[in-house]
Amino acid sequence: MESENELGDYLRARRAALSAADAGLPDDGSRRVPGLRRDEVALLAGMSTDYYIRLEQGRERHPSEQVLRAIAGALRLDEAGTTHLFRLGLSVFGKATAVPTVAPELLRLMDGMREVPAFVVGTGQDVLAANAMARELYRGFARYDNLLRMIFLDPFARQFYADWDHAARIAVGNLRASSSQFPRDERIERIVGELGVRSPAFANLWARYEVRPRTHEDKHFRHPRVGELRLHFEALAVTSAPGQHLSVYSAEPGSADSDALILLRRLSEQATEDATGPDRVDDPDGPDLNNPGDPAGWERPRRREDVARADGDN
Repeated sequence: MESENELGDYLRARRAALSAADAGLPDDGSRRVPGLRRDEVALLAGMSTDYYIRLEQGRERHPSEQVLRAIAGALRLDEAGTTHLFRLGLSVFGKATAVPTVAPELLRLMDGMREVPAFVVGTGQDVLAANAMARELYRGFARYDNLLRMIFLDPFARQFYADWDHAARIAVGNLRASSSQFPRDERIERIVGELGVRSPAFANLWARYEVRPRTHEDKHFRHPRVGELRLHFEALAVTSAPGQHLSVYSAEPGSADSDALILLRRLSEQATEDATGPDRVDDPDGPDLNNPGDPAGWERPRRREDVARADGDN
């Protein structure tokens, strides 16, 4: 997924994304490539052009904190971008390990949220678990298994997201942020490899190297049965399970969007009743993504005790 010179890749991508005007430099309009030149970044950072070139080319592997901070200022990096730069340039952050299974306590908490869509995602934006409201919200997708695959590979996404370009850019930036925190993560590498081949739109956005952790935003959906939905999104980090986030949507009380959520809840209740009829076994974990005959098309989350039991059987 990554090259041997990640720091250089990041510096080149962010340099190309910054215009001379944004950096406070004159622009004579004769630039052959977009963005700043190497000598301009060096000038803004207060270092020699030769040293900066060696950083980009990977011939200098041990920049100081002072140097990295100067480059972050020159490239106008925000907090997330600066943190990523430090992760690449210094070896002080260590290697975080993601937790792939959802705890039973978190499942109970999420299932108890009966009036709002809520779901848990992992490092690669896999949907690890979701409540009935979330399943109904994303019902129009062929599979509800990975948010990035859904956005870039499912044609329904262009209808579902009122501003698909914005949703796609935010999703890729969020994956970049996750890859910064969990370098060499298998799930991230797998989804980047798959989408890099199958989706030119993803490949172009990934090459921009924007690091944008998604913590909250307002989202605009077009649901096939409910209609227009404008919801507020919050992503809550699960501190007991690194890499996992509990995502929750809400609407302003008394608004038309709040009424739409009530309709969505009724649809989800009906879908649950249909799925747990007299000939079906009630499965609190939801349908199984690995079963092609499952109409909901989604993955049963693995509980920690299930994983331990399976390991003991091997």
